[in-house]
Amino acid sequence: MTAAIIDGKEASARLKGGIAKAVADLKARYNVTPGLATVLVGDDPASHVYVASKQKTAVELGMASFQHDLAADTSEADLLALVRKLNADPNVNGILVQMPLPKHIDQVRVITAIDPAKDVDGLHPQSAGRLVAGADTLVSCTPLGCLMLLKDTLGDLTGKNAVVIGRSILVGKPVAMLLLNENCTVTIAHSRTKDLPAVCRTADILVAAVGKLEMVRGDWIKPGATVIDVGINPLPSTDGKRRLRGDVNYADASQVASAITPVPGGVGPMTIACLMVNTLKACCMQHGFSDVKVPTSLPPRN
Repeated sequence: MTAAIIDGKEASARLKGGIAKAVADLKARYNVTPGLATVLVGDDPASHVYVASKQKTAVELGMASFQHDLAADTSEADLLALVRKLNADPNVNGILVQMPLPKHIDQVRVITAIDPAKDVDGLHPQSAGRLVAGADTLVSCTPLGCLMLLKDTLGDLTGKNAVVIGRSILVGKPVAMLLLNENCTVTIAHSRTKDLPAVCRTADILVAAVGKLEMVRGDWIKPGATVIDVGINPLPSTDGKRRLRGDVNYADASQVASAITPVPGGVGPMTIACLMVNTLKACCMQHGFSDVKVPTSLPPRN
């Protein structure tokens, strides 16, 4: 068996097509343009690449992009003041503060300062609480992208055993809640899970979000399982080029799983596309536009 590749680039292109149509509809009917504000503190090269890609995608889809690049020594008070300013700006529908932040800034305090209605990263405690309650909310972008890929690949997820490796507020916990809301039986595993390989072998759906290079081997995977690799682990570079690998040993796993996301080109493109979904959704919710179709799943392939 060789696993089918779950192509995140192709999937995100389909999703972005639906977003662009909805944005155009919003402009034509209501003369409203969704606006995304990104805030980057410091000079982390990877963060600069991620933020630039988010801004570029927003503009390509017809949205307004507001860029705020701050020095690494920006005080927490100044960052919080900017967040409050963006909260009050009617042209800004979504606010994304790029993580990680410099060590002198309290990440939780910054996340909590963002207006939940503009929390397009889905990290505010109110957003997380609504997700746990099964209520409609802005969901963290990477977990939302994972869920869309799974449903596009498998259809109805009801009754499937899902194992999530990782318990972060960014991926592990929200993706587990999303799968639970889809009627999966969900196990959250982590570094202290007893006999982790055996737990993983129970999974029809395995989501690896632990941040350890190629930790998940082929013999950890149930034959025929669907594997979503969220890991983004940089490899040592000898020529200045940035190379990434996931949390799953792709060569091993692809011989056992029925379908698998590659790294790069799997979950990553969907994360950015889902950020655009959240920005569009936030705009419609803030204006009360219930008749604009915000994509909630991947459109069919042509």
